[in-house]
Amino acid sequence: MTQGAGQGPEVRTATLRDFRVPAYVYEGVRETGRGAAQEQDAGQEREQDAAAQAQGGQVAQVPAQAAQTAQAAQVPAQGGSVEQGGPVGRGGPVGQDSPAEPSARAAQSPSHAPTPTQSQSPAPVSVRPLRDSVQARVEPQAPVRQQTPVQQPLEQHRPVQPQSPAQPQAPVQPQAAAPHPGSAGEASDGYTPTERDLPVINRGDTVQVEVREMPEPPPAPDPGGMGPLYVVGDVHGYLDELVAALAAEGLIDAEGNWAAGNTRLWFLGDFTDRGPDGIGVIDLVMRLSAEAAAAGGYCKALMGNHELLLIGAKKFGDTPVNSGAGTATFQAAWLLNGGQKTDMERLEDHHLQWMARLDAIEEEDGHLLVHSDTTAYLDYGDSIEAVNDTIHEALTRNDPDEYWDLFRKFTKRFAFRDDSGAAAVRELLDAYGGSRIVHGHSPIPYLLGEVGSEYDGDDDGRPVIEGPHIYAEGLAIAMDGGVTMAGKLLVCQLPLDG
Repeated sequence: MTQGAGQGPEVRTATLRDFRVPAYVYEGVRETGRGAAQEQDAGQEREQDAAAQAQGGQVAQVPAQAAQTAQAAQVPAQGGSVEQGGPVGRGGPVGQDSPAEPSARAAQSPSHAPTPTQSQSPAPVSVRPLRDSVQARVEPQAPVRQQTPVQQPLEQHRPVQPQSPAQPQAPVQPQAAAPHPGSAGEASDGYTPTERDLPVINRGDTVQVEVREMPEPPPAPDPGGMGPLYVVGDVHGYLDELVAALAAEGLIDAEGNWAAGNTRLWFLGDFTDRGPDGIGVIDLVMRLSAEAAAAGGYCKALMGNHELLLIGAKKFGDTPVNSGAGTATFQAAWLLNGGQKTDMERLEDHHLQWMARLDAIEEEDGHLLVHSDTTAYLDYGDSIEAVNDTIHEALTRNDPDEYWDLFRKFTKRFAFRDDSGAAAVRELLDAYGGSRIVHGHSPIPYLLGEVGSEYDGDDDGRPVIEGPHIYAEGLAIAMDGGVTMAGKLLVCQLPLDG
């Protein structure tokens, strides 16, 4: 049903066909969006015009161009009917409904109309230019403010959903931000921590880990150069004697760890056989090599004839080889020369690889270091590098006869003992450099002629060895103290006087 003459406003149920909303504005009703912001700013402008009229002033004239294009109508100072030729609507002047959009006239509520104090100004005012100027000043997201209108807009509103006058919509308050879950108070149900929002962990929820002091780093290498040079004679499986001799020289500590900083230490070969723990000796030398390098020094070793014998026994066993005395095998020769079954049982691939990579000859501080007191090194090259390369290549070919030939040559001894010994030493020094040769292999008691065979346990026949033996006109130093004869395992610092 529609509103008839003399009837009050009828409240209707909103439907899809209700495009328009009567121009009634209820207090407390608040429109949102850009349309509401525009009309509220327009209401402010009309309030200012009404206040100016009430004080006897004249309303500012609308620009002439707008007045020429539309018929102006005077705005009544107080509530009443709108005169013919009133403000211009969207389809034409108010009071003349256009065919496409029927006009809707709203009676101004007397309770909201201001009371004039002076006569109404005759100046005509056009509504459309005023509206356009208001729209130009409205920001896209201006804050919405609730306000009691003084003068209702005389133009058509945009279609909005009608509100029931009995239950006006309460002003929408800005929604407060949800409290941070990490702040005071309890977190909401279903809360899941995120990267930026982590829960607080109490001390009792964590695992307490004991922080231990880091060990002191090893001493830095001497910037002025390497440390002193030491050499070790034949060990032959006597691990306890080796540890005692190294500790006596301050090269290892009480726990058997490297303690010599940037000292240089050379082993002259023959780590296994005859003694009880040849594999233990190899493990110790390998470990000291790593520890000495970390401390700025080094621990290195030469290949002896017993290393060749142990590798051959492991690789070839009872395979026959050509020997100068007939057919032989590495297994038989290894057992004959003091091979220990416990060493063979504990021998692993990394032990074999380490032994096969050892050099046969080296030079340090004018000392030519070799294992055997023989000139057989000259058969394998005219330089230190050539000799070592030739022997390494021969070992990689895995030929039992070639292995046996190497073992047989490095088993020779006493080349420097006789009257021609000094000349033999000079031959090696001329070829490979150095001023003295240092060797193992031949026990000092043998070189001195004190015994003809290894010690048989008789205390009366025990050799007395005090230190290295210097001979061959002072050109050769023997380092095998005869530990297998109840002699002494020698560890000495070079150079030696004499």
